[in-house]
Amino acid sequence: MKARCTLLEALRKLIHDIIGESTLITATLSQLRKREGISFTKVQIKPVELKKKVHYQLAYVHPNKVVHQNLTAAEAEQTIIELFEQTFRQALICTPEADYQILISKKYKVSILTKSPTKTTADLAHNRKKQYVLEEGEPVPFLVELGIMNEQGKVLARKYDKFKQINRFLEMVEDILPSLPDSRPITIVDFGCGKSYLTFALYHYLAVQERRVLNVVGLDLKADVIEHCSTLAKKLEYQNLRFLVGDIADYDELEQVDMVVTLHACDAATDAALEKAVRWNAQVILSVPCCQHELFSQVKNDALSPLLSHGILKERFSALATDAIRAKLLDLMGYKTQLLEFIDLEHTPKNILIRAVKGSSGNRDQLWQEYTAFRDLLSASPYLEKACADLLPEGSLRQEQEENGTRQS
Repeated sequence: MKARCTLLEALRKLIHDIIGESTLITATLSQLRKREGISFTKVQIKPVELKKKVHYQLAYVHPNKVVHQNLTAAEAEQTIIELFEQTFRQALICTPEADYQILISKKYKVSILTKSPTKTTADLAHNRKKQYVLEEGEPVPFLVELGIMNEQGKVLARKYDKFKQINRFLEMVEDILPSLPDSRPITIVDFGCGKSYLTFALYHYLAVQERRVLNVVGLDLKADVIEHCSTLAKKLEYQNLRFLVGDIADYDELEQVDMVVTLHACDAATDAALEKAVRWNAQVILSVPCCQHELFSQVKNDALSPLLSHGILKERFSALATDAIRAKLLDLMGYKTQLLEFIDLEHTPKNILIRAVKGSSGNRDQLWQEYTAFRDLLSASPYLEKACADLLPEGSLRQEQEENGTRQS
């Protein structure tokens, strides 16, 4: 123990000086010494101002959450040293004078590497204002018309969740903007557009803020909703935004589409929209599935009976498995696919967005083996696989059914 204390003495002095002189900008502790019994993977530290005094906020990063702890200077110094002694082997500490990289061996040999500073000042704000794509305080015409903002740009309290949802969606669009063409108009189809909050948001962001030339079509089965959206598009002078009454499966007006959006299309209607998007060779697909019932009646595996014997668990598992199958099939058909949280679970359980962008996801044979192993494990017969059999490797489900008639479609 004495040797360990000696080896850590230089690190203790560094922490004491940084905290004592209030020069810490940020610090990140990482590289767990041991994983047993520890649920967080790293700790991020920054100074914050609480009640006009400097405290230190420790953010414990878990796989699915972040837990914050606000400490006084003395408490922070002691806690940081304990984390080095018991939990972490590596850290990056940033001050205005220098960046310090800390490396601790298994035998507690400490190396402190001093580098040129990368940060100059600390942000002492306890709760920094979220930077949205559409900022509050500046009136956005379509948000005013849809009753989300007033004419002064203030978001109405009862509509704040919708405001956050719109911005979350636009953040995802912002990420894929480089994948959309910039030398010609961008063609976008929104299947099942409904009241079109996100359709209008998409048009405003791309056409007004990013000054891109667009051709956007919103499609829905409800004639009264389409009429309302068309009237609003004219009022806003969104000249290249059209709304049509129609079904996903029957729509064939366009030969090429750059981006397909489908939000809350029920059950296999999501798959019909995904098939359309793939056959259009769309560069980007954004889909929030809804009512994934198809696998519920199909999934069967004796080893999973403790899960599948409970209706509510089977329903949730089937929905997740359906989206996993969709993602893997999109990968097989030439996309790089991500499943992202769309909005917080407290607002709706239907919060997974499938974002697929044209590009290779790896070895196609290996992807196919992974997919078929998962499909067969569940005894599943996915609609999307059958619909896109000609775009998948030989031996797809529909081809198997046509050849031997053994699997029920």
